[in-house]
Amino acid sequence: MSRSKSKRPKQSSAPVPESAPSAAPASESRTAPPESTLPEQPVEPSVSTGAPGGVAGAALRIWLSAYRVEVVLFLVSFVVLASFSSQRFLRQSEAPHFVYQSKAWLEGRLDLDPEVLPNLEDWACVREGAGEKVRCEGRVRPGDRWFVSFPSFPAVVMLPFVALHGYQFNDTSFGVIVGALAVALFYSLLRFLAKEGETSRDRTENIGLALTLAFGTLFFYAAIRGEVWFSAEVMGVVFTCLYVRNAVRAHRPVLAGLFFSMATLTRTPLLFSGLFFVLEALCPGPDRLGQLKALGEHWKPVVRKLGLFALGAAPLALLAAAYNVYRFGSPGEFGHAFLYNNRVNVDIDRWGLFDPVYLSRNLEAAFFKLPKVSFNPLRLGYDPHGLSLLLTLPLLVFLVVPKLRPRLHWPLWLTVAVTALPGLFYQNTGYMQFGFRFSIDYTPYLLLLFAIGGWSLRNRAVQAVVVLGVLVNFWGAVAFRGYTELVRNW
Repeated sequence: MSRSKSKRPKQSSAPVPESAPSAAPASESRTAPPESTLPEQPVEPSVSTGAPGGVAGAALRIWLSAYRVEVVLFLVSFVVLASFSSQRFLRQSEAPHFVYQSKAWLEGRLDLDPEVLPNLEDWACVREGAGEKVRCEGRVRPGDRWFVSFPSFPAVVMLPFVALHGYQFNDTSFGVIVGALAVALFYSLLRFLAKEGETSRDRTENIGLALTLAFGTLFFYAAIRGEVWFSAEVMGVVFTCLYVRNAVRAHRPVLAGLFFSMATLTRTPLLFSGLFFVLEALCPGPDRLGQLKALGEHWKPVVRKLGLFALGAAPLALLAAAYNVYRFGSPGEFGHAFLYNNRVNVDIDRWGLFDPVYLSRNLEAAFFKLPKVSFNPLRLGYDPHGLSLLLTLPLLVFLVVPKLRPRLHWPLWLTVAVTALPGLFYQNTGYMQFGFRFSIDYTPYLLLLFAIGGWSLRNRAVQAVVVLGVLVNFWGAVAFRGYTELVRNW
């Protein structure tokens, strides 16, 4: 297929500051940490508006002073991720689905132009007959309509860049920038939780946990590849950080709802993470059982928070539902039931997208797949269906035996459990992948559980498993060659 030629875009991004939230009550198991353990609050520099740059320059200096750690983390993460992305960083990936969706919208059409599709991998094809929408089978017909078979919010984020660069927009370098932004936002979330008394982590440990997300989890290899599957996983982490920050104690319900809808329309399993806000609104603690019993008399504040949350989520949710009805005839269908000539269609036709029959193979991919070692010649390999989370995120062992169980312990664990369920009952393990990539959806919550669990990053055993995680994911970043690279012999 021919494509228009244009130069690759150059993008830049940085964390967006949020206004400082009001102080909240201490956690149920301990009081707020001493002031010395909290992130240092920078003193705003006094700047004359007559200085070079004027008011804008003064505002920028104040912003950089307040968020200097986030800025440094963003820059460091960007440089490292871009370096590991290597030659990929300079070119568009082989699965730039969201770029094509953005371009179609800019051209005034809701479906995709089949004449410009770069390949037929993981696209949805709809054929209409007798007033019914069905999946395309066999040879392509002139009346077939093509769509992206994934939630479309990443395409919304890319719109202004695709408007400038068209079909040639580089989704790989964009993904690296989004990945660096996610690391900075995760640190910002940790700093917020420390200030609110939810954790006792100091600045150094919060930086360590943010870097663990970046280079000690499956996030590492996903952030350097581009491609529709990995781009969505990484962008989902960005919106998860923004959602959780506003959902803690349900203190900003409208913004929490807005970012929740963005997360869900990036990665559908994140729909289940809405449980976190519901728990924070219904029974934030410390006496959760008493709060639930008292709902009969004190229900109005709870209903107000839940209503504002729904209000924040509704606009994007309604638009997405209408778009799904237009494309596939169902508000909850994002396109996988219409995958064209895909190897998973046999299972989907027999069992559906989700079924208990898929549980055993997904559990194996998530927890029991181990590296493959051959001795003649000596070689270390991995199974593209998965790799045990005990290797790709070895900090899990410390979550099982936490030293502390503060206020957020059970809300975070329940959120992890319900968010993990769709991936465990899904028709696909995530193939091809390094490690069980669906776990990226709830990796931020797992790291937050470690942050509140009382184990210090200065503990030698903790440091040993962090180093193990970095080494394993370094291997993944270097060794993983996905479907597009293997098939197309890059």
